Amino acid sequence: MNDSSGRHTVGVVGLGYVGLPLALAFAREGDEVVGLDVDPRKVEQIRAGESFIEDVSGSELADVVSQGLLSATTNYDDLTRVDAVVICVPTPLTRNRQPDLGPVLDSAASLSRVLRRDQVVVLESTTYPGTTRERLVPLLEESGLAAGRDFHVAFSPERVDPGRSDFTLRNTVKILGGLTPECSARAKQLYDRVCDNVMVVSTTEAAEMSKLLENIFRSVNIALVNELAVLCDRMGIDIWEVIDAASTKPFGFMRFDPGPGMGGHCLPVDPFYLAWRAREFDFYTEFIELAGKINQNMPYFCVDKIERVLNDHGKPVNGSRILLLGVSYKPGVGDLRESPALKIIKLLGARGADLVYHDPHVPSLREPPLESVPFEPELEAADLVVIVTAHPELDYRRVASDARLVLDFRGVTRGIDSGNLVRL
Repeated sequence: MNDSSGRHTVGVVGLGYVGLPLALAFAREGDEVVGLDVDPRKVEQIRAGESFIEDVSGSELADVVSQGLLSATTNYDDLTRVDAVVICVPTPLTRNRQPDLGPVLDSAASLSRVLRRDQVVVLESTTYPGTTRERLVPLLEESGLAAGRDFHVAFSPERVDPGRSDFTLRNTVKILGGLTPECSARAKQLYDRVCDNVMVVSTTEAAEMSKLLENIFRSVNIALVNELAVLCDRMGIDIWEVIDAASTKPFGFMRFDPGPGMGGHCLPVDPFYLAWRAREFDFYTEFIELAGKINQNMPYFCVDKIERVLNDHGKPVNGSRILLLGVSYKPGVGDLRESPALKIIKLLGARGADLVYHDPHVPSLREPPLESVPFEPELEAADLVVIVTAHPELDYRRVASDARLVLDFRGVTRGIDSGNLVRL
């Protein structure tokens, strides 16, 4: 599987938030990495040593590219010579919120045409239990090779948290499950290069389910505090004070904060993957699906709250200048995937708001076509400033002091006493 120096040749399919950092990690260890993406723009940027992912340093990327440790391509033929292929493509939902395995299946079909004996194929894309065995393997076996005998297959869920530096690929436990014990052993040998601790579970299905459990756990608990936030809003109780008080209990309680909705690829998507799969077993995950519905409804609640706050100050939404602070899905990054801010923007636009936004990590939006406005003049000019994503570099005391009216959906103004300030 590797040369006499112990180095591997690794292919990474899908060069986004998961794939590009993984490719860089292998290249750092001296492995030769072939990155593949269907987007030729990404391929050209990588060849030029230009990073389009915030967690990947442009200088470090340029360094491994110049050393010949990382190359980029759109051609699956370039994967014939690698020892292992890791698939890191998106697993979105359809319009009807059903699993869309198109990118995974397309990758598997293309890979089957170049697959060779003794290669290791690992799927990292989050998906429902059974995908690796029932959907990926049959397509790979169209190569004429048998999984578990002629080549090795495993599932190892990504655990990327964009913008985080304390827990990385290196020091976060890596879960994997192989089709056979030998498949697991070969996949573990691969990941031992870039991960300090690799945990092998008994099956691919156990590995697939573990990822869903991680994310559904968060989804359900966030839904709980979001529902309580809506109730507290109606009852006139400060939800942030309630959570702060409950958090003093040193056992039996874990803090989760409410907000305008969930974003990123995982939390808004993964529960629906499991719910869809469960129905094939005549099982209905009512609790999980209800949590998803509550979280999906939060942008609508937030827009209603915006309307009420403006109305309390004698202004309609229609024609009012509304400044949104933060449009990415989480603080400190520019990731827009499933960001609740996008839904809020759409809903406010439909109600006639004069809408602008400021986000130091997102210079522009495609739909609707908006550009981030300067912080200084807009803060005082807006009829209402809405804190949607609490980027750490923004001065929220200044927001509270300079803005005419502030609505905080993230609780970052706790401790600030101001008559122009309203919190979720």
